[in-house]
Amino acid sequence: MIPNRTPSKTSAPSGPVLRATIEYDGGRYRGWQAQINARTVQGTLLAAAHELWGPGVRVHGAGRTDAGVHALGQVASIHLSPRARVGDPADAMRRWNDLLPADINVLSLVAASPSFHARHDAVRRVYRYRIARRRTGFGKPFVYWTKDALDVAAMGHAARLLAGRHDFRSFCENPEGHESTIVVVDHASVTAPPEADGLVLVRISASHFLWKMVRRVVGMLLEVGAGRMTEAQFARLLVERTPEPARLTVPPSGLFLESVGYPGEGEPVPPHPLRPAF
Repeated sequence: MIPNRTPSKTSAPSGPVLRATIEYDGGRYRGWQAQINARTVQGTLLAAAHELWGPGVRVHGAGRTDAGVHALGQVASIHLSPRARVGDPADAMRRWNDLLPADINVLSLVAASPSFHARHDAVRRVYRYRIARRRTGFGKPFVYWTKDALDVAAMGHAARLLAGRHDFRSFCENPEGHESTIVVVDHASVTAPPEADGLVLVRISASHFLWKMVRRVVGMLLEVGAGRMTEAQFARLLVERTPEPARLTVPPSGLFLESVGYPGEGEPVPPHPLRPAF
């Protein structure tokens, strides 16, 4: 996630607004946010949207995922020009998907309030990190493989310390680029469900996330799981400034934006642990 700057909410556009839920394999992209001379998820969606609805389309994502990070449930607001014709959203979604590469897929497309903004209105993001405990010939682009024997229960106990309001400066890349490094974490867990085929899943739900925060939290939890760090030492990372998490930033391959929440909506049921395997 890139540095969190929250500008004031702009006035609502005069054209139709749609809400899209999107999944993507971030492996070939330089992150979500559109960039000049770089392949990005937002840029690819915009190019297809312009072809479908004409000029003046804007696409805003709820989470600005980093290079190589994936999404199971990214939410985007699609702001169309006043002259754009949407028609049946289901048909528009099919035609939009036909214009997109195979590693980006629009899961749902519905009409939204004219004032809806995917990022500004979001109150919760949920990220999932997948850790493999065995070598795999198929899932490597979507997991981080560790050779360490992991104490999953110890990792879970440490993860629960993340809940609440904390300063995550030690877990953040370029903290000076953020308005604040305070984050409210709703809950965090580490599990190894029987149906996950040996995967360890780290899930964190929070108001927002800082740049590289989740990947550095996971790196420290792996230290706890391997027995190289105690729960008390992990707790001190939340109150002391230290460069240690930066040294153990795990790669983006295992990280997924799982879902985004809005006022009045409950947290959705988590996707199957093996997604995106099927």
